[in-house]
Formats: sequence, C-alpha cells, structure tokens
Amino acid sequence: MVLIKNLPQDAAVQRRLHGEAAAWSLGDHLLAAVVDHLAVGNWMFQVVNSDEDSDQPDHPKPVPRPGAKDEEDDGSDEDSAAEGDSGEAVSPASLARFFG
Repeated sequence: MVLIKNLPQDAAVQRRLHGEAAAWSLGDHLLAAVVDHLAVGNWMFQVVNSDEDSDQPDHPKPVPRPGAKDEEDDGSDEDSAAEGDSGEAVSPASLARFFG
C-alpha cells in the first residue's frame, strides 16, 4: 500500500483514482492562479482607464481547473455568490476610489 500511495502523480493508478486532477501539479495550480490574477488586474486597469460612456469590458473568465464545473454547465452562480459578488457592476469611479 505504501508503494501505491507514493506513486508519481502521473501514474496510471493516480489518473484512475483522481481523474484529470492528477495531471495538475501544485505548480500548475499556482500558474493558473497567476494567470487569473493578471487577467483581473488587466481588466481593472482597462475599466478604470476607459470612458464611463463606453461599453465596459466583460469580467475575465478564470482558467478552467480540473474537477471544477463551468458556470454555463449548471446554470447557477454559486462561485460569484461565495466570493461576495452582489451581481452589481463595478463602476470605474469606485475602482479609482479603491485604488487611491
């Protein structure tokens, strides 16, 4: 049992037990988080520096993670509710106030 538990992450047993999640290492998860944070930072910069009359860009979609369902699949908005998103659009003025 010790040998099976300590197999590499890309072993067939790990893929069978954990599915697609076995292919993602800690580095992969951290890299996806970095990409998501950069996308949000770029989106905030674009929102703050655009005219209020112009069409605001859509919020960036996060990198798909293994085992995570898309919002389009289940039709619910649980992720944004868990993060405290009230569903209201963020105005450029409120972002400018927040960032000083």
